[in-house]
Amino acid sequence: MAEETRPAPARAGGRANTKKELPEHFKAYKHVWVAVEIEHGEVHSVSFELLGEGRKLADKRGVELAAVVMGDDREALGAAASACFEYGADCVYIACDPALRHYRNETSTRVLTDLVNTYQPEILLLGATNLGRDLAGSVATTLKTGLTADSTELAIDEEGSLAATRPTFGGSLLCTIFTLNFRPQMATVRPRVMAMPERCEGRTGRIVEFAPQIVEEEVVTKVLSFIADRDSDKAALPYADVVVAGGLGLGSAENFRLVRELAEVLGAEYGGSRPLVQKGWITADRQIGQTGKTIRPKLYIAAGISGAIQHRVGVEGADVIVAINTDPAAPIFEFAHLGIVADAVTLLPALTQAFARRLRVNKMAS
Repeated sequence: MAEETRPAPARAGGRANTKKELPEHFKAYKHVWVAVEIEHGEVHSVSFELLGEGRKLADKRGVELAAVVMGDDREALGAAASACFEYGADCVYIACDPALRHYRNETSTRVLTDLVNTYQPEILLLGATNLGRDLAGSVATTLKTGLTADSTELAIDEEGSLAATRPTFGGSLLCTIFTLNFRPQMATVRPRVMAMPERCEGRTGRIVEFAPQIVEEEVVTKVLSFIADRDSDKAALPYADVVVAGGLGLGSAENFRLVRELAEVLGAEYGGSRPLVQKGWITADRQIGQTGKTIRPKLYIAAGISGAIQHRVGVEGADVIVAINTDPAAPIFEFAHLGIVADAVTLLPALTQAFARRLRVNKMAS
């Protein structure tokens, strides 16, 4: 097994003192890497979030933080490298090749594994996006190392190992996973789980050019066309400033319209808890929680949601959480900033009317 699960001290009452020296061959592996996701010249924000988290890990280990950028446009890669420096990277590895114009599992896996085998980082982080998940699994398999997917917390333990925490057993428990016997230690983190770090304008660092060894004729897959997500009608929950969500406490699919009406007045996105997807009340792209979307809005209104750990993990990064539930003992009140013990079916229409009136007054005053 590449991975070992240990209980996280803060959640499972500590662990026995098993401190031991790392194997001698591990000493060649140094530094923390973030594989930067670039698609059509745009850097995915999760890469900057990971650089912020990677900076903490690198500082704890006393090593460099490096970013890996891959593509075919040298100018775009240079701009991405500059941004990576400003978000905390000390070094950027640039792999530029015509075969990397579009993401393909085969080419990206080959280049990233070659980079890892050449420079030997001890930690490799990727975003848990569709692209990142695809790449991370292939790279971990090729390198024969462990991978902790959808991590919600990253830390360095007293033995110098990466401690990656994630929900398990359907989101009912949190476990911390260690890759003890293999390197690099790999983890993926979903967008918006980690806070965006502050940008240090003008910060620079070291650039390492890497020449990929790719023969296009030997690559099986070909990209015929590209359809951008932004052109679709799917929800943009992870990046919304205001989100309104509903749970089973609404009582029926018909009552879920109250969530949509409030969201419309506020100019917000709307979503719901996992049971609503299972019942068919909402589509999967509007599910909020560990197995759905992770959000970090300025305001999150949760109506009729109990707040199990699976949901908590997906929303606790919100600036303000307002919870509405008839049960005063509901778990959501443990982490909500404002709790209202009330029937959401009765309260939501009142909130919608009140916000609508306030917005009308503000518009007239301006």
